[in-house]
Amino acid sequence: VQLQAYGGGLVQTGDSLRLSCAASGLGLENLSIGWFRQAPGKEREVVLALSNDDARWWTEPVEGRFTISRDVANNRMYLQMNRLKPEDTAVYYCAAGRFLRQLWGGQPDYWGQGTQVTVSS
Repeated sequence: VQLQAYGGGLVQTGDSLRLSCAASGLGLENLSIGWFRQAPGKEREVVLALSNDDARWWTEPVEGRFTISRDVANNRMYLQMNRLKPEDTAVYYCAAGRFLRQLWGGQPDYWGQGTQVTVSS
């Protein structure tokens, strides 16, 4: 079972970026999925989560700017980030679990490795 996140990079304030996460060894279709981030000196926090029946959970700082989606055919999940701000700078992690509460509770079953997103001012 593996989640592989990629797509991070260095962008400027106001730019957009899409992170991808490819899953192998498990099917994302029937799982709740989510994205977390950890900024320097801060604890890891959940950003967005999506259940297998499309219930959603998000943290207020990204409302209206970030969206989460899943691609069942390719067994991937995405994080579309628009209007990026310097405070969005963090290592971003994809994750999956059987229940949505595991994602917003910070206890998913599966973690991907992180991908760095840096937003310059």
